[in-house]
Amino acid sequence: MFGVRIHGRGGQGVVTAAELLSVAAFVDGRHAQAFPSFGSERTGAPVVSFCRIDDRPIRVREPIVAPDALIIQDPTLLHQVDVFGGLRPGGRVLLNSTRSAGELGLGEMAVVTVPASELAREHLGKPLPNAALLGAFAALTGMVALDSVAAAIRERFATGPAEANIAAARAAFALVREPAHA
Repeated sequence: MFGVRIHGRGGQGVVTAAELLSVAAFVDGRHAQAFPSFGSERTGAPVVSFCRIDDRPIRVREPIVAPDALIIQDPTLLHQVDVFGGLRPGGRVLLNSTRSAGELGLGEMAVVTVPASELAREHLGKPLPNAALLGAFAALTGMVALDSVAAAIRERFATGPAEANIAAARAAFALVREPAHA
């Protein structure tokens, strides 16, 4: 079972990101489960959501304390919340930032940074990083296909900005696939 923990702030689409990731896994023919964890439910407050992906039915229901991957939608959380807590050895970390891991003071930690908010602003006109980060996640981990992420976005935003979100996801996917980010 592959566990993903998503950190962000209220209003950034953290819960939606986990739901979209689970739908993308379903589209790929896998089992998935997505659920949030709230502290204070207000815009700007730290929010965590979780997604499990497996080839078999998932019976576990508790939060993911030892994730295989982290998606961090807001870099300001790096020094406010223990976002790296429990990360499995060799776990993958995807961070929404225009700066490198070294510039952020993360030293030798294997973190892939993607300017997801900027890509969203470019394609959507709003700095909502979740769709772009899911495209980057598809490239980084191979746990879901980019086309499955696009299908999940189309299903969720059938009457809204689906194509703009998909464009942001595709742009982030391409950035992560470039050799400089491998």
